[in-house]
Amino acid sequence: MKQLRVCAAAAAALWLAGCAALQPPTSVSATPPAQWHAPLPHNGAITDLARWWQQLSDPLLVELIESAQALSPTVASARSRIEQARATRVAAGAALLPNLDAVASASRGNTQPPAPLATTAQGGLQASWEIDVFGGRTASARAAQVRLQGAQAGWHDARVSVAAETANSYVSLRTCERQLAVAANDARSRAETARLTDLSTEAGFTAPAVAALARASAAESSARVTQQRAQCDLDVKTLVALTGVAEPDLRQKLAAARTEGAQGALFSVASVPAQVLAQRPDVYQAELEVAAASAEVGAARADRFPRLTLSGSIAAATLRAGGATTDLETWAIGPLALTLPLFDGGRRAANVDAAQARYEEAAALYQAQVRNAVREVEQALVNLESARARNEDARVAAEGYRASFAATEARYRAGLASLVELEDARRTALAAETALVTLQRERLAAWIALYRATGGGWTRPEATTTAARP
Repeated sequence: MKQLRVCAAAAAALWLAGCAALQPPTSVSATPPAQWHAPLPHNGAITDLARWWQQLSDPLLVELIESAQALSPTVASARSRIEQARATRVAAGAALLPNLDAVASASRGNTQPPAPLATTAQGGLQASWEIDVFGGRTASARAAQVRLQGAQAGWHDARVSVAAETANSYVSLRTCERQLAVAANDARSRAETARLTDLSTEAGFTAPAVAALARASAAESSARVTQQRAQCDLDVKTLVALTGVAEPDLRQKLAAARTEGAQGALFSVASVPAQVLAQRPDVYQAELEVAAASAEVGAARADRFPRLTLSGSIAAATLRAGGATTDLETWAIGPLALTLPLFDGGRRAANVDAAQARYEEAAALYQAQVRNAVREVEQALVNLESARARNEDARVAAEGYRASFAATEARYRAGLASLVELEDARRTALAAETALVTLQRERLAAWIALYRATGGGWTRPEATTTAARP
């Protein structure tokens, strides 16, 4: 009895010493700046981004994004990681509970003649339980729970990424179609100029070299149309690969849903970065990884302290020997065993060092993720403001060059301008039209980048840090 009290006192002392600081902090500081330095589209608060794509007034885009998310291997992998994390959480939680096994055995024999042959049948239950004195098993279960939440956030991040990728491909295709229309109009104009120049040359009013220049210009524009059409075909095939929609069906849907992309402000961003960064599942996942790594440090440190286990059993047996049958019932509670690690070649200490290194890595990655999130939002805002500021100038330039080309073309047909002047005006007008279409695509791409940088409609769960606390 005295020895038992001594062991209990020693275990209590070790428990108090070990629980003093088993885990490092479950969170690290990564304070974002007080406000965005890039211009905002307009002031306000974050709206509900969950239906963000519907604000583009293009039902086909919404349909394609849903198809891509349903078939994406990235989303499927994220879903698989959720299932793996859930299974790990169940296993870690089971380690806190007693183990119960059923056993049954039968034997026949004799130990020493002239003892008669004996038949023994036995069945019972055996239980064992490791008492989590220093919280190592609890820490492991907490780490598994936090990683499950992180995996769920990763699934949302994968959906956001797939949606942004699909939208970029769709916008790229629509831009390609508009550029194809511009190139086709230019090709028709050049072909008509070449035809009229050939007629003028045949009549002896125009030099053959001028007709050759007109034909070369028409051939160049025709090649540009062919190249642009091929690029559009490539964009269609990219969408087919992303969404899994059969190409004939996709082309039919694309032809039936030709819309101009929305160019207005689709949503607003608050002036406090933390409100936006809270909408990013990857930042939340990195934060949870710090808490999980902290719990694993606690589990590794707890493994260096004594282990207390309790076992027990209950069984019923039947013994038949010499024509007589005897029924036996047995039960036992114990032993209550205290295991004190003395020498393991440094294995447990190495496990602690490795867990501490993983914790420091997770903390550094979380801080870097926050900085990267701020950078992505800032860059998206800069690109969006730049596209907005250039839009009116590009429109005015396109209209002006278009009018200048029309006037030059009229002068050329009246014999008051040379073909070189006409081609120069045509080249300038084509460049301005192409730049305007490209700028519209750039502006939509900036909105998509801002959508992705602000979390894409994911809502941070309430009581986020509850599960992460030790």
